[in-house]
Amino acid sequence: MASPATQHDSDDDDVFAEAFSRYKYKNSFNENTWEEEFDKIPMFMKSVPEEIDPKEYPELAHIQAILHDEDRTPEEKAQSLKNEGNEYFKEKKYQKAIVAYTAALKNKYDDQDLDTVLLTNRAAAHFHLGNMRSALIDSTNAKKLKPQHLKALIRGAQCCIELRNFAAAIQWCEEGLQAHPSDKKLQDLRTSADKHKRASERDARKAKLKEKKLNNQKDALLSAIKARGIKLVKSVKPRDSGSDGEDDNEGSSTALAELSLEGLSSQQATGAQVFLNEQDLLNWPVLFLYPEHQQSDFIAAFCENDRFLDHFAVMFGEELPSWDADRKYHLQNLQLFFEDEEKQTLYKVDPETSLLKVLQHKRYFVKAGTPSFIILVNGSSFWKQYLTGKKTRAM
Repeated sequence: MASPATQHDSDDDDVFAEAFSRYKYKNSFNENTWEEEFDKIPMFMKSVPEEIDPKEYPELAHIQAILHDEDRTPEEKAQSLKNEGNEYFKEKKYQKAIVAYTAALKNKYDDQDLDTVLLTNRAAAHFHLGNMRSALIDSTNAKKLKPQHLKALIRGAQCCIELRNFAAAIQWCEEGLQAHPSDKKLQDLRTSADKHKRASERDARKAKLKEKKLNNQKDALLSAIKARGIKLVKSVKPRDSGSDGEDDNEGSSTALAELSLEGLSSQQATGAQVFLNEQDLLNWPVLFLYPEHQQSDFIAAFCENDRFLDHFAVMFGEELPSWDADRKYHLQNLQLFFEDEEKQTLYKVDPETSLLKVLQHKRYFVKAGTPSFIILVNGSSFWKQYLTGKKTRAM
């Protein structure tokens, strides 16, 4: 008596055999013509056909080519490789076509017509792959061999258009039309190249005018900042703890930035930057810091003539900030400071003061194009703790 395991294996075999009988092999010989198909395999042929059709006997054709390759002339080898490349090209296998055409060109023979065709065909394969510079090089070399070769002239013009060298494309077309004045393809390419050239020149003029306008705006902006005596800073190196004195400017380690738009780029995610409005007033991106809550406010365009109080009335008006759980950030409670990092001093700012007056202070330096200020609640426990040990001065 069979064991359970043996019985189980037997059942599996029966299931497999039943399933196997229902399916046929894929890519197998036809059951009605298998003998003829079998006879086409070189290993099993009873006799070799007198004329070998590569389409009917592809394997035999390849073997014969290998056996007789040494007997063929370089030109015959090149011609064979060209045909192989053409087949690949028809199948849109452009990379393989390039390999075949390249191998054909390596054969040493004296046939400029064949070389021209191989170069033009390879240029076409490169073109379809998007290798425009390689395609242009092959087209140029083909034209050197045959200056009037139509396909080379057309392909060269096409490559120049794709490379946006419209003047060169027009030249290719004009050379081609001298030899083939009625060719519609060259005529269309000439029209297209001229249209693109005029559009490109128009765009270049617009870009130049825009650049000039931006440069004028930049010069006006930088002149306005300089005229107001506002100082931009690259970096601030803290002074030694023994240094003191508000009017002590000797040995200052503040690195003033050269006036440039690069030095005025705000670090805020908005990308805001100081600008001159229609009234020639500077509008600055301004940052307010609340160290007690590690929060901040950002005003993208703070006009230089605006008072801080004008903005505070909006920021701390009827609706207080959501993070102010104790509801203590009222206008009458606020104290405003700017920090002189070099001298490690806080300067108290009267909210009635305009932004311009603060920016013109001799110890105020605009960093990264964004003036910044500190806001504290007067008399709070954090206010006392924050100011302990710090030097404070009235502006």
